[in-house]
Amino acid sequence: MEEALTFTDPAGHKVAGILATPEEKTDRIAVLCHGFLSNKNSKTNQALTALLPPQGIGTFRFDFFGQGESEGPFERITVSLAVGQALAGLDLMSSKGYRKLALVGSSFGGLVALLAAAQRPRIACMALKCPVPDFPEMLNLEFGETGMAQWKATDTIPNVVPGGSGRIKLSYAFYEDSLCHNGFDAAKVITAPTVIVQGAHDEYVPPRQILKLSESLGGPNSVAWLPDADHHFSRPEDFQTMTTLLSNWVADHLNGPYAFGFG
Repeated sequence: MEEALTFTDPAGHKVAGILATPEEKTDRIAVLCHGFLSNKNSKTNQALTALLPPQGIGTFRFDFFGQGESEGPFERITVSLAVGQALAGLDLMSSKGYRKLALVGSSFGGLVALLAAAQRPRIACMALKCPVPDFPEMLNLEFGETGMAQWKATDTIPNVVPGGSGRIKLSYAFYEDSLCHNGFDAAKVITAPTVIVQGAHDEYVPPRQILKLSESLGGPNSVAWLPDADHHFSRPEDFQTMTTLLSNWVADHLNGPYAFGFG
């Protein structure tokens, strides 16, 4: 069963979400954080929503600021705003009686999940798909010195969506805000068991970021390298493997005897 929910972030913006629940009542749920220039109904979120409820686990997916159905112009999004919305989503689920919570994040959403989990130590587990713990480095590598200067001058970036063209509006304040958030430092205080599913041919995230993230995490973690996968897990077999690994990790840790959560 799916229910549309609207909640408010710390800055007062309305955030659109969808709660999907199993047939039988449960206190276990996975909060899903989508990627950059995506939305709550991303292919990954929909796949996880198909896989988890049959295992007795609900999912809660939501749109970040200015994306999907959530309030705000996308050009004003920041990492800080997104983290505030993820925390508000977690707290909403806790207020609804969910006691065993998992955080799942894709790419940009993986960074947001890291930063949010560092502030909610009772998260039961975390599952990350191609996370970007050092977003400023990734942006500099992707755009280069000339591209970064153009971004600062025009408040626009290239449309990085697969198949996209032209430029889209995004304030340079996004980059300046991202400099204030270090995923590696956040990882040091996270003790929740974490899995990272990463493509060996990721076009955006350097392998060194994933290796350093694994070393930085304060709890048990596992990195699953898919040898032929790109950032978007474009091949059907890679996508299926990725979603299976994420959902199995969440199910094992939320349904297992060692699961813990919000008391």
